[in-house]
Formats: sequence, C-alpha cells, structure tokens
Amino acid sequence: MKFDVLTLFPEMFEPIKQSIIGRATRKELLEINLINIRDFSKDKHKKVDDTVYGGGAGMLIRPDVVYEAYKSVKCEKSRVIYLSPQGKKLCQSKVEELAKSEEHLILLCGHYEGIDQRVIDKIVDEEISIGDYVLTGGEIPAMVLIDSVSRYVEGVLAKESISEESFSKSGLLEYPQYTRPETFEGIKVPEVLQSGHHENINKWRRKEAIKATYIKRPELLEKAILTDEEVKYIEELKK
Repeated sequence: MKFDVLTLFPEMFEPIKQSIIGRATRKELLEINLINIRDFSKDKHKKVDDTVYGGGAGMLIRPDVVYEAYKSVKCEKSRVIYLSPQGKKLCQSKVEELAKSEEHLILLCGHYEGIDQRVIDKIVDEEISIGDYVLTGGEIPAMVLIDSVSRYVEGVLAKESISEESFSKSGLLEYPQYTRPETFEGIKVPEVLQSGHHENINKWRRKEAIKATYIKRPELLEKAILTDEEVKYIEELKK
C-alpha cells in the first residue's frame, strides 16, 4: 500500500519510520512519502497561509498550495482523506476496510485554523477523526491511521498476530497474556496456560476476553456473538 502525506511538518513523521512499519517499508510492503505543502508555495518566503475572510482568529492554509501538492501525487486509484476533528471517528472496521479496498491513500494534514473549504470540497473523498478532541494539526492522526491500516496489509504482520487481538472479529478485547518468569512479585502465571491442554487454554482465553471486555468496554458486548453459557457468565460478573 502507498501513503502520500501532504503536510507542513514532514519532520514530525520520524516515529512512523521505526519498528514494524519501518521494516515493512524496507521490505517494500508499504510506501510512505512525505510531501511538504510549503514546497508548492509561490511566495518567496514559502508562506502558505493567509487571514480568514469575514474575520476570525488565526490563519487559514491557502487552497492553491494544497491543490498543487495534491496534483503532484494523485493518480486514478487515489483516495484522499482529510484528518479533521469534524470527520467520522476512526474505528476498527474502517481500518480494515481501508486496508482491503485501497491501494493509494493521500492523507491531508491541516494546521493553524484549518484549510480553505474550496480545496477540501474539490479533492477530499472522506474526513476522518481519531477522537472528539482538537489537536494542533493532522500529523499525529495521520500517523495513527498509517499505523493502524498498515497492520492489515498482507505481509506486514503474521495473520495470527491480528486474528486474536482486541477489536478483532470476535468483537471482544484481547485476553491477558503472560511470559517468563513463571512467578513475578509472588504472582504466578495461571496454571491452565502451562498445562499444554489447548482446548482448556482456548476456553480460558475466551472467558478472560469476555471478562476484560465487560470491565473495560462493556458496550462492545452488545454486538459480540455470545453463547448462552457466555451470557450467563456475564450475568455472574454483573453480580
């Protein structure tokens, strides 16, 4: 998958070059390009913003420089996403949808008081938010989107790594996991995990996933597919 990021601050994306995403780009499973919107300014000082028509605080990014930056990377299969607090909230189903259906995402990062509406209307296919709060720019949301979507690109992660994690198709949070030492601060690893009995281990993990979901995100249980026995277990937890 290819990501082209239109931003005023490409240096902010250094973290995305590390770890799993960094390895995937080196293996050419992902392509992440940072396009500096400022490079398309015709102003001798590379100015990209101006005052707001009608008055108001702050400065607005001009439509012409954004449009020129967009034209430098657009292609027939491009989908343009504007990272904005006004967008639909990013969720796991959207992450998986983008990973499966798109080959080229152009991510537009706003800054200052935002971007002239005319260019948003002209080039943007979708607005996405990572939460109901306001940040100083779209760079961090863009990194969140790249990271979350990239994990579902074939070859980036082992299939087992994503099939059992939180917000997977089960609709439940992930069960707790343990490693060595067997005893830490007097607390032992649950015996069932050391039994080698895979059926019992899977039952324990399922039960613990339900418990974790009930405690941390109970609203998720409304959409989860549960057996009658599991429904009874939730009723016991409520008591």
